[in-house]
Amino acid sequence: MQATTHDTQQGEPGGTAGGLPTFADVARAAERIAGAAHRTPVLTSRTADAMTGGRLFFKAENLQRAGAFKFRGAYNAISALPEAARTRGVITYSSGNHAQAIALASRLLGAPATIVMPGDAPAAKIAATRGYGAEVVLYDRYTQDREALGREIAEARGLTLIPPFNHPDVIAGQGTLAQELIETVGPLDVLVACLGGGGQLAGCALAAAALSPGCRVIGVEPEAGNDGQRSFREGRIVTIPVPRTIADGAQSTALGDLTFAIIRAQVSDILTVTDAQLVETMRFFASRMKLVVEPTGCLAAAAVLSGLVDVTDKRVGVVISGGNVDLAAFARLTGEAA
Repeated sequence: MQATTHDTQQGEPGGTAGGLPTFADVARAAERIAGAAHRTPVLTSRTADAMTGGRLFFKAENLQRAGAFKFRGAYNAISALPEAARTRGVITYSSGNHAQAIALASRLLGAPATIVMPGDAPAAKIAATRGYGAEVVLYDRYTQDREALGREIAEARGLTLIPPFNHPDVIAGQGTLAQELIETVGPLDVLVACLGGGGQLAGCALAAAALSPGCRVIGVEPEAGNDGQRSFREGRIVTIPVPRTIADGAQSTALGDLTFAIIRAQVSDILTVTDAQLVETMRFFASRMKLVVEPTGCLAAAAVLSGLVDVTDKRVGVVISGGNVDLAAFARLTGEAA
């Protein structure tokens, strides 16, 4: 797969000028989203512990509002806007979970929302985004530039663009899930998070560094979309073509300059898993823990359950990032012969 590299990537519109978010921003985000976002449960499984030799704590963000962790960053970013900007409205581009999160947060905060979504996004995600009251603009993810389209519409309509990951308030909001996890179960030896554009991983790394010093933070992305791993190894952002993977929420082509800077400084390693490992993890969650988890939401757990992360005798936080999957696709994937 061809790739390009560069030292930094231009920050996306909507970010706060002046640098990277810190744990203080995560703590501030926790205050903003309190009462709006669910404090999702932390689940355990004796079967998972026996399989891995560790003590696993699953942060169930598939039970978050709008079905994924993305609600945290979306609500935090919109609530931080001046009232005039909220009144004019916001726009984003997303394959689904950030789309739904922005749509719902916008409705709760009285901000009109426009969402640029790929036409091949799961039908359930498109329907849910429209159901929350947002205008959906469809595009072809393999031939059109979603960022350029988003900027064009934002400029034409005077909207605030809130990108899905490369935004200080989005990163800080996502970090609240790790803050809650550590507050609930105590210090961790390892925290494993899902990786697409890096908002979740970067935010979790900020929280872990502050609340559980010495905790190793590991990101996991699809094998077909290993831009994060390559960037981490090479020390600069690597851009790849749109990866073809069932993990539709992790089909980003590059980390952002903000997320990369935090990941490079705070993360211990980045691993990849195959689509087959994601399907097997979906089956595990459905059969053993009675959870519906989308393929992207299984990234972190797949790495742990398949033995890619040595968790023997360790306390391990594992992020389940979302549960937004078409039921027909869920039935087909989990019902296929292993």
